[in-house]
Amino acid sequence: MTDASTSGPLAGLPLLEDLPPVEGLQVLLRVDYNVPLGPPAVAGGLACVEDDFRIRASLPTIEWLTSRGASVTACTHLGRPKGRPDPRYDLAPLRACLATVAPGVALLDNLRFDPGEEANDPAFVDGLVDGFDAYVNDAFGVSHRRHASVVGPPSRLPSAAGRLLQQEVEVLDRLLTDPARPFVAIVGGAKVADKLGVLDSLLQLVDRLVVGGGMAFTFLAAAGHRIGDSLLDPDHLGDCRRLLETAGDRLVLPTDVVSLGPGGTIGHGHPGTGPVETFGTDLEKGWQGLDIGPDTAAAYAAIVARAATVFWNGPMGVFEDSRFAAGTTAVADAISTAPGYSVVGGGDSAAAIDQLGLAGSIDFVSTGGGAALELLEFRDLPGLQALRQAVNAPVAG
Repeated sequence: MTDASTSGPLAGLPLLEDLPPVEGLQVLLRVDYNVPLGPPAVAGGLACVEDDFRIRASLPTIEWLTSRGASVTACTHLGRPKGRPDPRYDLAPLRACLATVAPGVALLDNLRFDPGEEANDPAFVDGLVDGFDAYVNDAFGVSHRRHASVVGPPSRLPSAAGRLLQQEVEVLDRLLTDPARPFVAIVGGAKVADKLGVLDSLLQLVDRLVVGGGMAFTFLAAAGHRIGDSLLDPDHLGDCRRLLETAGDRLVLPTDVVSLGPGGTIGHGHPGTGPVETFGTDLEKGWQGLDIGPDTAAAYAAIVARAATVFWNGPMGVFEDSRFAAGTTAVADAISTAPGYSVVGGGDSAAAIDQLGLAGSIDFVSTGGGAALELLEFRDLPGLQALRQAVNAPVAG
């Protein structure tokens, strides 16, 4: 049994050891196999799984269950089929991949082919758990969603967090409660609105909060800079001013930006068109900032090099266009060589780390960007709350 006296997000969370003996049991395993698919390897064949990281991440839980005599059936979503079957999101390629790494493990149809999944329909939950004796949630990447397959089964079956979910929570709880200092967080991405809450929370935790990506331009505008045609969230200028005033020099902004000129286009997987120039933090109309500049990249790398703990979520620029990938690459390189404990918070940051071949140099790469941010912001997730309500959950004492 687990220690019910554990504090933080792990408190009261049932782990695999809290399940009844699983020999002979039918176990429903919620996984996050929302993986990228590529074209078939042969004409007319199945689409291929381009990155099986999330599938391989579930193997420790699968092996724990099957080695103890359980029969495991996995379930996952893939893409956004909007509550109806869509051949683009058929799970046949995932079944083929799973069969090679975990023979004998079945995989149900795409959960999001039924509108009951995202609606958390009790009838959908009933059908999902029918015939199963126990439930395991190993899908950290969707545990911030109140979806049927995440929050429903623990109210009906003995349940537990899988090894991946457990590890994700343990790592992020370490950032919340006992990070080695100085603790530096680097946050990028496009929209300020999506990350205001976590920025507020991180400022309570970190020694330096480094901002990049499209969201940096609303902060620069709030600080009085001209940002040209760069991304701006006018509804949150006041929030950015407040954060700048309260954080002082703990909140670090770019000092130069790589910008695309008038009439230019952004490429996706290839360079776009138009003039590209590096400027300071004031841009003329028609110019759009799309990456941090070389001086900023060097300054951010120096901050990372002095950190004892680093958390990174969100690219520094539009890295899918190689003209605006240098900032993200510089930050990824700095984190991969940093002496401190490094955590990459899933999403585009994890994709960049993988694309650059640096995953082996990072202490922990999360499988869930949004879930990681919500756990840092709220210190809990709906999926964890549901597991704590399971009949076999340890009683806090």
